[in-house]
Amino acid sequence: MPLLPLLLLPAAFVGREGAQTPTDRVTPAYPVHSAAPGADTLDAPAGEDLPLSGRAGLEALTFRPLEFDPPAPETHEIAGVTVLHLYDPLLPLIDIQLQLAGGPGNFPRARLAAVSAFPFVLRSGGTRTRTPDAVERALDELALQLSVSGGGGALRFRMNALRETLEPAMDLLGEILLEPGLDSLALEVWRGQTRERIRRRDDNPGSLAFSEFNRLMYGDHPVGWVLGEGDLSAERLSRSVLRRLHAVMVCRDRVLVGISGDVTWEDAESLVRQFLDPWPQCEAPLSPLPEPAIRRGPGTFILPKAIEQSTVLLAQPSTVRQGDSGEYFAARVADHLLGGSGFGSRIVERIRTVEGLAYGASSVWTTPARHEGLLGVYTATGAETTPDALRLLREVLEAYRRIPPSESDVRRAVEEITTGYVFAFESAATIVARQMQFRAQGLPTDWLWRYWEGLEAVTARSVAEVIRTHLDPDRMTVLILGDPTRFTLGVERLGPVYELRPDGSYRPWVTPAGPLGGVPQSPP
Repeated sequence: MPLLPLLLLPAAFVGREGAQTPTDRVTPAYPVHSAAPGADTLDAPAGEDLPLSGRAGLEALTFRPLEFDPPAPETHEIAGVTVLHLYDPLLPLIDIQLQLAGGPGNFPRARLAAVSAFPFVLRSGGTRTRTPDAVERALDELALQLSVSGGGGALRFRMNALRETLEPAMDLLGEILLEPGLDSLALEVWRGQTRERIRRRDDNPGSLAFSEFNRLMYGDHPVGWVLGEGDLSAERLSRSVLRRLHAVMVCRDRVLVGISGDVTWEDAESLVRQFLDPWPQCEAPLSPLPEPAIRRGPGTFILPKAIEQSTVLLAQPSTVRQGDSGEYFAARVADHLLGGSGFGSRIVERIRTVEGLAYGASSVWTTPARHEGLLGVYTATGAETTPDALRLLREVLEAYRRIPPSESDVRRAVEEITTGYVFAFESAATIVARQMQFRAQGLPTDWLWRYWEGLEAVTARSVAEVIRTHLDPDRMTVLILGDPTRFTLGVERLGPVYELRPDGSYRPWVTPAGPLGGVPQSPP
């Protein structure tokens, strides 16, 4: 396993046995001689001037790259369940993490609300023998932190416990998971909060634009699904529906366990076994995630909204998938330089710094492991400058094909990305969580190392090739959320123009009078 050169040693590992001290890490560019007792300065080597202060002194210093070989979790198997363990005695704390396979994409569209509500109601709905308030009191008395989240095709639990309360903590977690109360009041709280979010979803133009764009591009696929009022009906969302969902999701074949912190495997093994013994076997496998039929071809879709700013998105399908391939790693660097790196990217440089049309702009290049993703750009700009922003976005994309990044640009991007690796090792719990995520995505356990090595192998030539192969502004779908009475849109290169309706449907854009104008056109 290679050693990673890092700029900063993670705080979780500072001060441990074998950690580098400041003396170990710093090597001056000049020999350092011991000063005589009472001397105020060090003697410079004969014939040399020793810079001791100012910019010249700082620039004369050199440092050996920090080499950090992070610990890797041990992999065990108990009762057919994979358990990742990483011992870290820095603090008397223990993290228990569970990952249950399953998300909206593994169920029919009618179960979207139930799958979405399940994490909240499981966490807040008590157990068969404890009310929700009783569960909260038990968590407080044991000084436990419990969080539950869903997304990315998995349900995740994380409980942080003191070393001396580990056993009752795992007992309580097992009770919440295997004997949930699914309290009716907790369900109604979620229903009410979701109904309010649906009512207010139009209040956030950026979020609305992305949601509608996903629905436009992915159609009737989990990526494009949007919760509506009809999903909150008793038929689709009730305690009985949640209990059936619980029977499908909370079972032994779906779970992956991670435990880290101040507990050795010798002490943890019996507790994990006791925790897993009551788990039932899964009755049937989950349905696989369906393959999306992503929209292809040019076209401009306008979602009218009387606001001061327009949100502009352009994107196309991308066949680059996450995996151990040169094309994937080159795409990561290409996206970073196009718009993923903020102020240092081409899009921000042109849209914000040079033209001053927007506060921010970015690119997006999604690379799912199991199906196609999207490659595109977006920004938000004033209503009257919408056509200018759209034109500039296209110009940046076209120039990116003609003038791809240089070798120095690529080296800078790789260094910026890999420098962020320090945050992958902030704590033992973070390391274990990443390994669990890799397994859920079907990636190898050493993916973090392969990713780093793959990035290091990227060249300007490979980035140019992935840009030429996959980026085509003329094939992009355009979505504009804004006030079409306040801008004139040149659409001669943007394909047919449609009005996007709030329910996700669209029709040819027809405006008898006004800036846009237009004639009826056939849907694509």
